[in-house]
Amino acid sequence: MSQHAIYADHSATTPVRPEVVAAMEPYFTLQYGNASSVYQIGQDARHAVEEARRKVAKALGAKSREIYFTSGGSESDNWALKGTAMADFLRTGRKGRIITTAIEHHAILHSLDTLKKFGFQVTYLPVDKDGYVTPDQVEKALTDDTILVSVMMANNEIGTIEPVGQIGTMLRQKGILFHVDAVQALGKIPIDVSAQHIDLLSLSSHKVYGPKGVGALYVREGVDLPSYIDGGGQERGMRAGTENVPGIVGFGKAVELATMDLDKEAERESALRDRLIDGILNQIPDAVLNGPRFDRLPGHVNFSFPDVEGESLLVLLDLKGIYASSGSACSAGSLEPSHVLTAIGRDKETARGSLRLTLGRENTQEDVDKIIEEVSAIVKKLRNMRAGF
Repeated sequence: MSQHAIYADHSATTPVRPEVVAAMEPYFTLQYGNASSVYQIGQDARHAVEEARRKVAKALGAKSREIYFTSGGSESDNWALKGTAMADFLRTGRKGRIITTAIEHHAILHSLDTLKKFGFQVTYLPVDKDGYVTPDQVEKALTDDTILVSVMMANNEIGTIEPVGQIGTMLRQKGILFHVDAVQALGKIPIDVSAQHIDLLSLSSHKVYGPKGVGALYVREGVDLPSYIDGGGQERGMRAGTENVPGIVGFGKAVELATMDLDKEAERESALRDRLIDGILNQIPDAVLNGPRFDRLPGHVNFSFPDVEGESLLVLLDLKGIYASSGSACSAGSLEPSHVLTAIGRDKETARGSLRLTLGRENTQEDVDKIIEEVSAIVKKLRNMRAGF
């Protein structure tokens, strides 16, 4: 990245913090042992894995034995949904119902597509204009064959924070399992799996300034979840495969650092976010903010610009050294409009003219002002070109 470039796509991924790199480095070189080995460097690796597990658990208000390391958020989502469905089928012989929302991450939606092919039922709840689903909606959708409800804690495209605590409380009273995709929420807003009555929760390292290729699944003690990868006895027999010790160590360190200054950094990024929203809405005629004005993730904004093609906007921003996205990083390059934006009522043309800007630790007020200036100029240019001027 050039010296003057502005990275504004932290919901896609984050740079690894220097402290995280330093924590990982010994496990690539001197302490390279297999965590399943009985000799000293193997046991050193085992200790490091368990220390990382403790750090992740602490950040969630969970027990260490309830944390299972995975390759990332997508694997965790797949395991939670498919594992729950399989466990219930093996126990009861039924192919039950899973309830979710229309704006979930593709790791959820595509996992459910697979389960539907095997005969499981899925209910997709609509959201309001700001992307919210209510506990009352969830409760009314419950049926006798409901085996799981999956609602993301915060939306990856528009930043909406869902009322998962209220939903979890209601579901716990009814004895129905609750899964939460918290990939975007970790390190940005507080998470307490006990207070929020969450049974399964998915996490990813690279969204919190940790390494890519590692994540975790929280499984509440007592929840029946079969192993997802068969083989050796790693992760207490629940996920086979030699542990990614450096990655796990880095994940643990990143979570520890993120939760240590969560409130302070959230306040700082929220102020930058609000400055960005005000600037764009004031400078660009007909700009539309997607998602709620205030109750959203710190540093997270999403706009639609009528009569502007989103991909062209991204290319021109790139030329100015500003890195952003048009929505989910996992669907970048797709010609289809965002399912999240259409779910909140945007027409396909408006949805295609979207821009997601997600700020992080290194962004400054000067960055925000530069983004406002460049986005305003580019949107005006693209609209004039479209109009034939």
